[in-house]
Amino acid sequence: MSRIYEDYYREITAADGTIQGVETRFDEHFNFAYDVVDRHARECPEKLALVHRSTDGVDTRYTFADMKRLSDKAANALRAKGIGRGDAVMLLLKRRAEFWIAVLALHKLGAIAVPTSHMVSAEDIAARAKAAGAKAIVCAACGDICEKVAEAVRGTSVIPMTAGGTYAGWINFSSIVEEATEEFTRVETAVTDDMLYYFTSGTDGAPKAVIHDFSYPIAHIYTALRWHGATDGGLHLTVADSGWAKSAWGKLYGQWFVGSAVCVYDYENFYAGEMLRLIAEEGITTFCAPPTIYKYFILEDLESYDLSGLVRVTTAGESMPAEVAKRFTAGTGLTIRDGFGQTETALQICTPVGGTPVAGSIGKASPMYQLMLLDEDGSPVPVGEEGEIVIAPKNGERPIGVFKGYLGEPERYAEVWRGGVYHTGDKARIDADGNYFFVGRNDDVIKSSGYRIGPSEVEDILMRHPAVFECAVTGYPSKTRGTVVKASVILNQGFRPEGHLKTELQDFVKERAAIYKYPRIIEFAEELPRTSNGKISRAQIRKRDNAAFLAKL
Repeated sequence: MSRIYEDYYREITAADGTIQGVETRFDEHFNFAYDVVDRHARECPEKLALVHRSTDGVDTRYTFADMKRLSDKAANALRAKGIGRGDAVMLLLKRRAEFWIAVLALHKLGAIAVPTSHMVSAEDIAARAKAAGAKAIVCAACGDICEKVAEAVRGTSVIPMTAGGTYAGWINFSSIVEEATEEFTRVETAVTDDMLYYFTSGTDGAPKAVIHDFSYPIAHIYTALRWHGATDGGLHLTVADSGWAKSAWGKLYGQWFVGSAVCVYDYENFYAGEMLRLIAEEGITTFCAPPTIYKYFILEDLESYDLSGLVRVTTAGESMPAEVAKRFTAGTGLTIRDGFGQTETALQICTPVGGTPVAGSIGKASPMYQLMLLDEDGSPVPVGEEGEIVIAPKNGERPIGVFKGYLGEPERYAEVWRGGVYHTGDKARIDADGNYFFVGRNDDVIKSSGYRIGPSEVEDILMRHPAVFECAVTGYPSKTRGTVVKASVILNQGFRPEGHLKTELQDFVKERAAIYKYPRIIEFAEELPRTSNGKISRAQIRKRDNAAFLAKL
């Protein structure tokens, strides 16, 4: 049985078994690639590490010995191209297996991995490469990815490489790895070195790079062990592209710490039935996906799939509609447990393994962190009142898993740490039992006629209506009220975007919430704008609506 994580992580429990706190320990040269993956390779070389399933159903299985061998070869190949300690390399690899090989190789070199979504534009790639000082870009040779990268690196010294195919004049990453030697000597790295850059958009849409150091993987032991419920010998599937920070949460660090294998489904287009078949055929034991995936799952005949191997299911990223969770449980017997965190942090809040979800709540504070809710003056808010979630250092030091800075933006970093606490920018309220109820981003909270309205509450109500498949609630400019509540709605099959349905939806909300919260504007849509990590972008809706409003003036 794998107990590697116990060398780095210890839970402090009360007499009733409740986890009161977590202690972590590591030395100044801790490096996940060497100290976890390579250790697995020494102690249990044939242990399954990664199951990669292609769109055509081909399974490729990698043991920890395979991961060590391939990452050593990749490290040698990259070093031969001039990549070394402190160099940044962008990875646009979708869900290809080369992502795991490349990221481990970069860790071994002491280089900086910059995972990036393949959905970003050429302009975005160029901006991120420049900000990160990227020395190379490794991208999947499919779709228009190579064309976007080619446009982004034109006229620069950035080295472009491909995986899974070729592109004229570029280095074939897959080939140079295959040709490289397996002999590799450990490179000394410092746990305080930059390890990951994740770009995340601010309220103005300008990307900022979140910096995580080599201690970051340790923070995800709790994520895997107590939220996902991953176990030694299990098989975990998190639905996330490798360019998202969620991939680090559920497809790499914590799972391998506890000895669970990771399943990667390399699909092009999502079909609920195909993913359910994969879960059944691969024997997935733990599963995590955004609420949208579950919304499609419940449209299937869940009882027709053999999900008997599935033990625990979780969700994060958006508000989980109560009706969706209820129907999924009815069809599978499994309870979906929520979680909350940010690109800048590890898991902050969740309903842990063994906990009972409370309706509408995202869970309780992780024992990894000391959370507080503060008002706009920086004072703690009473139970039941809305406040901003902040993380307070327990010992005066930056908590593990919390980012070390914004790349090249010390003033922005100082701003989010004002008052000696990390300001998440997310609003919530807490009940007497410590359950958190998410309200929304500071920027998403709607201020209308003096009232403050959290969009998640209105969205959850709308999602209970049989006509609503998906929705986003935002503030729309008003000459008299500042803003009014607007709902952008995607309808379920069988419903038509008719005027009487708008009135019906408005009345539906009025009956279940304070009168000032109902959407005065309802817009039916075929699709909703999304961020590069797949979340519904309320910011894009607001930007479009503000432009439309100004055009009418």
